[in-house]
Amino acid sequence: MKRAIRTHLRDFVAILALTSMALLVAYYVLQNQRLRLPYIEEQPFELKAELSTAQAVTPGQGQTVRIAGIRIGDIAKTELKEGRAIVTLHLDQKYKDVVRENAHALLRPRTGLKDMFLELDPGDRDRPLMEEGATIPVSNTLPDVNPDEILGQLDADTRDYVRLLLDGAGEGLRDNGDDLSEVLRRFEPTYRDLAAVNTEVVKRRAELRRLINALQRLNMTLGRKDDDLARLVSSAERVFRAIASERQNVSASVRELPPTLRQATTTLRKVEELAGVLGPAADAFRPAVVALGEANERTRPFALEAAPRIRDDIRPFVREARPLVRDLEPAARGLADAEPGLRRTFNGLNRFFNLLAYNPNGREGPDVAGREEGYLFHTGWLVHQVNNLFRSLDAHGPGRPITYGGTCAIIENTLGASEELEALLGLTGALTDPLVCGNAEGTGGLAALLDQIPITGELPPLPKTAEGRALARKTHQWRRTHGGADPPWIHEARRRAAEARR
Repeated sequence: MKRAIRTHLRDFVAILALTSMALLVAYYVLQNQRLRLPYIEEQPFELKAELSTAQAVTPGQGQTVRIAGIRIGDIAKTELKEGRAIVTLHLDQKYKDVVRENAHALLRPRTGLKDMFLELDPGDRDRPLMEEGATIPVSNTLPDVNPDEILGQLDADTRDYVRLLLDGAGEGLRDNGDDLSEVLRRFEPTYRDLAAVNTEVVKRRAELRRLINALQRLNMTLGRKDDDLARLVSSAERVFRAIASERQNVSASVRELPPTLRQATTTLRKVEELAGVLGPAADAFRPAVVALGEANERTRPFALEAAPRIRDDIRPFVREARPLVRDLEPAARGLADAEPGLRRTFNGLNRFFNLLAYNPNGREGPDVAGREEGYLFHTGWLVHQVNNLFRSLDAHGPGRPITYGGTCAIIENTLGASEELEALLGLTGALTDPLVCGNAEGTGGLAALLDQIPITGELPPLPKTAEGRALARKTHQWRRTHGGADPPWIHEARRRAAEARR
């Protein structure tokens, strides 16, 4: 052997080199074919997917399992079990902590020659991980759909139209793949929202089942009411005929729609600004709303007590006030026309009141030297002085107090010319007071006239003197203020007359 090797050394080295190269090439090819070498490479993480059909799935031909376009494993085997295709997936060990129990699998072609791969959605992170050997159920998998399966459901004319549509789409999308990709990328939030909606719909399967059942019962009931439906259709036909007769009005309404939409757009922008302010305001109102229940409970007794009053008193009053409110409409229009002038007037009044209430240093004590108070402080002082000046009040309103001076004779002579001045000047008390002008001392006093009063209590013919007029005024004033009762001096005269008779 050694002699043969030494004799054919060059051939032997060439054979070794060729063998090494063959082994390297075989290893490279097997690695690219994703063949796992036992005892050299680690065993894969095995999962299974249950599909309604595994058409064009061929294990060993490099068909992969991907997540978001990244290869995580290979399709290892397919088998038939109870009328369904079971596809065995070999995942790399580093991806065994990725797939969750609610994972979804989707068969997709990589090329037009049906070079398939399995697109895997790993599921939600809050769900448990799938154990090795677990199966993704058929409810979470979808097979590839061939175009002929879709076209086979269409008639000949529709297939021709679809073919024309696809040809036109192909012409339109030529060299516009980037634009289409950008459009699809912009639709991603919509797809995500639709997926969320579909997820919620799946959660409402029981409600949907009841809805479909109720709809079936409704259809059965409508089937038994065919006459009523016929009358409904006839009524609808008359309604639509009436609507059709209003085509011109509808056209006018449609013409008004663009400016209406523009105005609505402007309004919605303002509403958006309002919503930005309304959010914090609503948060501020939340404590009040929370306390509203307790407030309603405390208000309920008052509401129960006030309900009869509202029903029996306020509601009839409102009915009677409606004509008056209608009569107020012209005045309200006039007030609306005068509103610009009123606004200027009230603005002027506002500036006036601001000037009146202005106090540069605020409230200051009397101990502050050189303090400066505003006009409002001096206005209060002025009102106080005016009240002191006009505090006399009678039926004719407030009056400024005056002082009338003179001797009793001068006053009586003045009142003899104008007797009404006695009440106006308030001189009755002075004229009848025995300590002032009505004393019994002196010639011609009122006491001398009292002796002339007879037992009947009536006054004798009084002399036309100041004393006689004073006594008459005094008696009249007393009876007027005491409900017609006799004054004390009448009683005194009667007493004197009775003593004289005794």
